Amino acid sequence: MSGLPYSNILVYLDGSEGSMNAAMYAILLAKASKASLHAVYVVNTKALGDLVRSHIFVDQEKAEYLEDLKKDAARHIRHTERLAASKDLEITAVSLDGSPHKEILSYIKQHGINLLVLGSVNTIRSRRDELTSENDRMLRTAPCPVLVVREDDDLWAEFEEV
Repeated sequence: MSGLPYSNILVYLDGSEGSMNAAMYAILLAKASKASLHAVYVVNTKALGDLVRSHIFVDQEKAEYLEDLKKDAARHIRHTERLAASKDLEITAVSLDGSPHKEILSYIKQHGINLLVLGSVNTIRSRRDELTSENDRMLRTAPCPVLVVREDDDLWAEFEEV
C-alpha cells in the first residue's frame, strides 16, 4: 500500500458525463496511489421492472430497452478500460444487473473496496428526487469513504498531461 489509505478504489459508471469525469479522476488517483481500480456499471433492471408494472412498457419493449441498456453499459465499460490503458493502469471493469445502490454496496463489501468514487450528485428538486437518486443513496449508505468528483473543465487537460 502506498502512503494513501486507499488501496482498492471503485468508480461507479452510469453513462453520464459526470461518471466519466469520475472515471478519469479515479484512474489518475489509482495511478498516483498505486491502488487497484474497479469500475462497475449497473444496468438498472429494478427501474425497468417498475416501468413494466406501471404499464409504461410492455414486456416486448422491456426486452428491447434492456438490450439497449446492456449495449450502453458495455460501451461505457470499454471506454473506461481504454482510458485506464492509456495511463498503463490495469482495471477490473464489470457490468451488473439490479438496483444500482444495492449492487454497488454489495460489490464494495465483496471486494474490500475502501474508496467509492462518484460523479456529481444531481441537484435534488423534490423529496421524490432525493429518494430515487442512486448516487445520493450510495453517498449516504456506503460503508467506506466516498469521493464526489465535481464537474471540472480542466479535468480532460489534466488527464492528458499525466
